[in-house]
Amino acid sequence: MERESMEVDVVIVGAGPSGLATACRLGQIAQESGQELSVVVVEKGSEVGAHILSGAVFEPRALNELFPNWKELGAPLNTEVGGDEIFYFTGAEKGSKVPNPFVPKTMHNEGNYVISLGNLCRWLAEQAEGLGIEVFPGFAATEVLYNEDGSVKGIATGDSGIDHNGEKKPSYTPGMELHAKYTVFSEGCRGHLGKGLMEKFNLREGVDPQHYGLGIKELWEIDPAKHQQGLVVHTAGWPLSESGSHGGGFLYHMEDNQVTLGLITDLGYSNPHVSPFDEMQRWKTHPEIKKFLEGGKRVSYGARAIAKGGLQSLPKMTFPGGLLVGCDAGTLNFAKIKGNHTAMKSGMIAAEVISKAIKDGRGSDELTEYKSQFESSWVFEELHTQRNFGPAQHKFGNLLGSAFAFVDLNILNGKMPFTMRDTTPDHDTLKPADQCKKISYPKPDGKLTFNKLDSVFLSNTNHEEDQPCHLTLKDPSVPIEYNLPKYDEPAQRYCPAGVYEVVEDESTGDKRFQINAQNCVHCKTCDIKDPTQNIHWVAPEGTGGPNYPNM
Repeated sequence: MERESMEVDVVIVGAGPSGLATACRLGQIAQESGQELSVVVVEKGSEVGAHILSGAVFEPRALNELFPNWKELGAPLNTEVGGDEIFYFTGAEKGSKVPNPFVPKTMHNEGNYVISLGNLCRWLAEQAEGLGIEVFPGFAATEVLYNEDGSVKGIATGDSGIDHNGEKKPSYTPGMELHAKYTVFSEGCRGHLGKGLMEKFNLREGVDPQHYGLGIKELWEIDPAKHQQGLVVHTAGWPLSESGSHGGGFLYHMEDNQVTLGLITDLGYSNPHVSPFDEMQRWKTHPEIKKFLEGGKRVSYGARAIAKGGLQSLPKMTFPGGLLVGCDAGTLNFAKIKGNHTAMKSGMIAAEVISKAIKDGRGSDELTEYKSQFESSWVFEELHTQRNFGPAQHKFGNLLGSAFAFVDLNILNGKMPFTMRDTTPDHDTLKPADQCKKISYPKPDGKLTFNKLDSVFLSNTNHEEDQPCHLTLKDPSVPIEYNLPKYDEPAQRYCPAGVYEVVEDESTGDKRFQINAQNCVHCKTCDIKDPTQNIHWVAPEGTGGPNYPNM
């Protein structure tokens, strides 16, 4: 069976905020100008929003531009931020609230909203469809297609009905090719097609390595007496400070007596014994967090890496036949801990450039004008102003790094006469296990703290079991022969879903590396943090993975 093909003007890979903003703006331009544009969005999740996970305190700047009447249209922005609190935890029971005048101004959230990004993406998909865009959930883009001249021709969706040995099952269905004048890659952080495009077109030449954090999130229903709708709480310090790691926690009060909370662990940590999942469980036991959760019920769980390198890590975003937008490129503003507004705006700029190019009769060439339009936008200005925040956190730690940020942002307005660099990739930061302090994490109590497998159950994660493993090893010997003796195989701990295990044969004592791909929540941490870059994440069959409600 050969793959069928479909010719369109624009293919968009990924129905996150950047991809859907691109689609909506293309639809608007077509309606306003009478231009005929055929646009297709493919999304690997079982539905739009199924794989979307974000804090999220949402800055509506880009949405205001895209849909000025979003309130009348029913956008799910229901809870305006009503208060900001920032704490620095100095221990398991200790900490202090940071006085408002000393908080970097990027952490103030007046005019922002506590939202479910998954629900916002579902709403954006409805708007896109109303503008004539075709949105296809359940189709994983697995391959970039190229024209004879080397330009991007489009993408192919993955075959389904292939067993774990690569053989065709009776249910086999070939994927489909989507050919386009231009293809927009909006896969989110560490998109696997975007990663390949960066290598093929050398898009990272001259820029710093991308840097990442792992965000682990839970959704709780809490006692109405403890609920303060619109309250936004951020924390730094303990427990990550005990292992020399960086990052911080968040707890946001949504509507309906729900709170969304989590911990972001900087993936530049050096101690291979660190378990971001267990750090997050421990963080919840601090009195300032526990006081909201006691008597409540955990209703959902998820995890996702974020690209936080900022301006210095931003690759070239154009190549013949396509663009990278949003977190596929790395447009998140870490000084704000926000990337949804910047991702949307990057997609909106892409739409304007693409529609003009197609109107001018172009196709498959490089949209070099995108660079100048991006650099003249408020996204670039914002990233440039706050460019030193992330490197300062890495260099000085949370406390001194935040003090530096206060001077840089509040006093000098981001006009330091230098740009800090951070040139060590996150996978190169681990020290040998025998040089680092072992960490003994407390056992979960099943009420406030939980284990990985029970957590994965709440993410509604599912994959067709009899399919090729989507977590591929370049060299299967590396985990046991190299990573285990040197780093105590850190995949056992950095994965927040219990995917990786070192299993010992009781009779022989031999050890093997086991991959429980069924558990994978598509966070991409393994692809980022493996010290030898031996793990390569590829898309599983469409609809596989988590199914997040209200996340």
